[in-house]
Amino acid sequence: MSLLDLFLRGGVVMWPILLTSVIGAVVIVERWLVLRRARIDAGQFLLKLRSVLQKGDIMAAVNFCSKTDAPLANILKRGLTMYPHGHERVREAIENAGKAEAFKLEERLGVLANVAGIAPLLGFLGTVTGMIGAFQMIQSLGGTASPADLAGGIWEALLTTAFGLFVGIPAYGFYNYFVSKVGRFVFEMESGSEEFLDLVRSGQLEQTPEKG
Repeated sequence: MSLLDLFLRGGVVMWPILLTSVIGAVVIVERWLVLRRARIDAGQFLLKLRSVLQKGDIMAAVNFCSKTDAPLANILKRGLTMYPHGHERVREAIENAGKAEAFKLEERLGVLANVAGIAPLLGFLGTVTGMIGAFQMIQSLGGTASPADLAGGIWEALLTTAFGLFVGIPAYGFYNYFVSKVGRFVFEMESGSEEFLDLVRSGQLEQTPEKG
């Protein structure tokens, strides 16, 4: 019996489970690509940025950050653009940019968590409704149903649970993986931002005078 045959034998509940599997797969691929693009060597990036900042050329530092499409680079770039307006504006810009970047990293993870929870529940729902149908058949036959008749109805009812778990378990695993990755990115953003703010507070950043 093919996978398609098993799917069709599972009943109408299999279609919502299929829908959750498609949604989960799309979110997993999309988040994987987003987090992969966001990955950088934070230590090396900060080291190179510090060497640029020590020359006092703020615009060169902004251009350096613009070349890297990563959350930490975007945050520090926002802070550097506010540097001429004072230290307090730099801190506010970094905090706001950090919240925005964290939101982008966490976006749609809630959808994946819902898939991980809803798919197994749909499977259990299909099994319960299938078992109800099996017992109704027993009642209609006056209690004379053969074990073969019951076995057929029961294993078909259990198909929805199997498919629901088949969707929910990977979704739950990827959700936890992505949450851990986002946590690491947030830590790197906070650490890098604090290092940058230390430079600002210490007055080590001085803009080079513009050449006329």
